[in-house]
Amino acid sequence: MTDTLVAENLHKRYGDTVALDGVSLSVGAGEVFALIGPNGAGKTTLVRALTGTMTPDEGSTSVLGGRPTEVDKSRVGLLPQSFDPPARLSARELVRYYAGLYDDAGNPDEALADVGLSDTGDTWYENLSGGQQRRACVAATLVNDPDVLFLDEPTTGIDPAGRRALWSLVENLAEGGTTVFLTTHYMAEAERLADRVGLLADGDLVAVGTPESLVAEHGGESRLVVETDARRTAVETRFMVEETESGLVFDGVTPADIGEVVSELNDRGIDYEALTWTEPDLEDVYLRLTGASLGPEMTRKAGQPAVAGAGAGTDSGAGASAGGEQ
Repeated sequence: MTDTLVAENLHKRYGDTVALDGVSLSVGAGEVFALIGPNGAGKTTLVRALTGTMTPDEGSTSVLGGRPTEVDKSRVGLLPQSFDPPARLSARELVRYYAGLYDDAGNPDEALADVGLSDTGDTWYENLSGGQQRRACVAATLVNDPDVLFLDEPTTGIDPAGRRALWSLVENLAEGGTTVFLTTHYMAEAERLADRVGLLADGDLVAVGTPESLVAEHGGESRLVVETDARRTAVETRFMVEETESGLVFDGVTPADIGEVVSELNDRGIDYEALTWTEPDLEDVYLRLTGASLGPEMTRKAGQPAVAGAGAGTDSGAGASAGGEQ
């Protein structure tokens, strides 16, 4: 696989703040690479370095085999985290404007249709909802049919239906050979879209791999959380039990094991409010590798947790230019 994006030993400081601390990575042609980390981790700085809108203090980058500033601009698309087009342009006028910057751009109306804005193309940008504004910006980014697409928090502020539509669009672009580099706050987004993910903490790329391999290697075991006032010493079980503010956590419990735990609770007369079974995900991986939480803005993956009934006696279980520094 040809490396479309390459970063080698990137360092960048803003005063006393270390934004990038020796970051190296490569992204292959047609690959979707997701960069995960909380605000301030250095994600946007890395996007700026790869797109040539910021010069690192040390290290080098290449895009499509050349320096980012020397690559044919029609081959690259960039959706920055912060993008503020003129408020009195309609969505269609905005996309047409960006189409006019290229010799061989795509059809603006088709770009609007791709992001679900066919019926609102004549609405002024300032009158669009926040999610519609973001989708209009995505359309402007795609109108030149880029070979490499940088998406910095592409679905922030977009409703769940619009988010899923954009996910499908990114998947189609990748199937067509577009290389996609995205930063995201959504675990479900990274797990669904990315061939590989990179975990960035304080400017350091702590791990790179497929979502599945990272979870398998670093995520730990599945867990059953029991909301109860009981103490750990009140139960006797073959599972490791942790005592937390919300109750007891049983590590290594599979769905088939939940009935065993419930029987133990019932036999000992332990009251509980709810049972929650979860599998490890990328947030757990990040916590284990860095010792830091991704923060409240980092949404856990869709589809969990699974919750059983409440109370003792329950016997069933779970079934442009880049924006602000990040």
